Amino acid sequence: QVQLVESGGGLVQPGGSLRLSCSASPNFRSIYYKGWYRRAPGREREMVASLVSDGSINTGLAVKGRFSISSNDARDTIYLQMNDLKPEDTAVYYCTDDGTFWGQGTQVTVSA
Repeated sequence: QVQLVESGGGLVQPGGSLRLSCSASPNFRSIYYKGWYRRAPGREREMVASLVSDGSINTGLAVKGRFSISSNDARDTIYLQMNDLKPEDTAVYYCTDDGTFWGQGTQVTVSA
């Protein structure tokens, strides 16, 4: 069993940046797929970015060029760097392994 805990959300103005973190217990070493998803009010859950163990990265079209996913050397934390944030990025952001385990989510609000 894997426990995932997200952090780093908050209120930011349009054009600002945030970095979300997702810590895994015990770690991500045995997990092939790591992903960030988000759900905005009234909308379906959306894949934001994913990272697999071979280093392959996939980024959603809505955030391509603005968001990036990475992990630390210890492979117990993944990050989502979010730049040039827009109001439509407002959502609860979740990390997951392959969809089996999910964190509790962290709220990101982009507003002037």
